[in-house]
Amino acid sequence: MIRLLQAMAGGEHGGAEAFFERLAPALGRAGIEQKVLIRRHPTRAARLRAGGIEPEQLGFGGPLDLATSWGFGRAVARFRPRVVLTWMSRATRFCPPARGRFVHVARLGGYYDLKYYRHCDHLVGNTRDICDWITGQGWDPARVHYLPNFVEAATAPPVARGGLATPDDAPLILALGRLHENKAFDVLLRALAAVPGATLWMAGDGPLRPDLEELARRLGIGERVRFLGWRDDVAALFAAADLFVCPSRVEPLGNVVIEAWAQGVPVVAAAAQGPRELIADGEDGVLVPVDDADALAAALGRLIADPGLAGRLAAAGRQAFAARFTEESVVRAYVDFLDRVAA
Repeated sequence: MIRLLQAMAGGEHGGAEAFFERLAPALGRAGIEQKVLIRRHPTRAARLRAGGIEPEQLGFGGPLDLATSWGFGRAVARFRPRVVLTWMSRATRFCPPARGRFVHVARLGGYYDLKYYRHCDHLVGNTRDICDWITGQGWDPARVHYLPNFVEAATAPPVARGGLATPDDAPLILALGRLHENKAFDVLLRALAAVPGATLWMAGDGPLRPDLEELARRLGIGERVRFLGWRDDVAALFAAADLFVCPSRVEPLGNVVIEAWAQGVPVVAAAAQGPRELIADGEDGVLVPVDDADALAAALGRLIADPGLAGRLAAAGRQAFAARFTEESVVRAYVDFLDRVAA
């Protein structure tokens, strides 16, 4: 079986980070022998340990962080991996030269500057569009590989609406993500102002939270918006929601769309790169133009007014998840890929 070293130097929250925390234990359950390096995050380390992975924590700081360079090199020398899989630019930059000792694979979840990846043997993109973009930059297609994400499919009892001052009969819209310009939650708030009676739960945090709270007040919808911060009970939030919305301006994949599908919640999304690749408009979700609050409001209002349509979209989304994004199918694809490149 393949000996795999993985390195993740990402932040505390994020789609790639959350998928890494799911994938590493899943590969362990599939029999892959692993060494895992992470940036110092006690919570991430605890989650990995709960999944049977004991990570080594390094600083993964700036270019002059010699301690991390030395620690990464020591881990490679001691573990002697056949494949090293680095996640995003920072971890990739700290990986020592392969020099025939291992195969270096880097995983990209976005359209990153490829100068940080020029020493890699293979690149993995989690969407076909990212893979096409990489080959468009001159990479040999034989060294570029599409491997999708999987999401947690376990369900949970719904969060009590009363605990979040939400009427039981109010249409409940859920949004997840970092409160950042790319996520376009300002557009969502403007759309909500045109959907009377609906309540929005916004789970996430970030630098724009004060601005978004002020915007909600100015739009006169402050009493219909709940800023929840980061939550660990996402399945329970989905169970309480009537609709899920992904309004992003920039969204290379859209893990949140797959999460909503897995939980059987109908999806409305702006047609950014990832959702546009995932969703068949009108079949397993609804796509609207990016940065179009009026179109987003109209789509939300249509699904609220037509529960039958919302139910059909949710059922088709669940089928799309089952066909393409389960843990079993994605882990099998990763294991097959690792076997190929190691050989």
